[in-house]
Amino acid sequence: MDNENEDLGLNQLEGRNAVLEALRSDRQIDKILFKKGEIEGTLKVILAIAKEKKIVVSETSKMKLDEISTTNNHQGVIAYVPSAKYYEVEDILDYAKSKNEPPFVIILDEITDPHNLGAIMRTAEVAGVHGIIIPKRRSVSLTSVVSKTSAGAIEYMRVAKVTNINQTIKQLKDAGLWIACADMDGTDYFKSDLKGALGVVIGNEGSGVSRLVKENCDFKIKIPMYGKISSLNASVAASLIMYEAVRQKHFMI
Repeated sequence: MDNENEDLGLNQLEGRNAVLEALRSDRQIDKILFKKGEIEGTLKVILAIAKEKKIVVSETSKMKLDEISTTNNHQGVIAYVPSAKYYEVEDILDYAKSKNEPPFVIILDEITDPHNLGAIMRTAEVAGVHGIIIPKRRSVSLTSVVSKTSAGAIEYMRVAKVTNINQTIKQLKDAGLWIACADMDGTDYFKSDLKGALGVVIGNEGSGVSRLVKENCDFKIKIPMYGKISSLNASVAASLIMYEAVRQKHFMI
């Protein structure tokens, strides 16, 4: 199990029966926290089902669980559930097809700030993006903060949570998308062709797009900087690129 004990800010299910029933009912679960130490009885059953379903699991101290708990009766386990439904990548592609539009997808590589995800989601919805893809690990999930920041866009935007971003990029390429990576070594974004079936990868707020993901993209695009600060907030960068794609798709002959 991962040794992580952060509070993800998601909706919580607490106690053995509540978490077990959620697992058995196929309710979407982002992560499960277990008490550190020996896992016994029902907790062992919960852990086995979680691993079978490839749900992220983590262990932390009983003191931390006590601190996180809102019921004061966590019984050694707390599950975090998303504030909105997740979709599959195929759902995003099918949605684009149903609108008779080339797929337009945003791929977020380890975006951890819920305000950034919410802001990206808000812009993506009004820009006509068909879906957003995030990784299961090292990424913010669909929390209440994301929901609030999205200003309602969370109700309309299809978000897929995937195990492996690189495998997903290959899947999108096989479906006919060109994958652009936001990177300072790229071509100016307004000089790049963003008109067709497109996926845009936006990287982490601090370190950008990871090396392997970058290598799997078709081309790199950058936002030129003319001031003394050499970077933009991830949601601002994503917004500029999305609306350049909108400009090219709708206003260029």
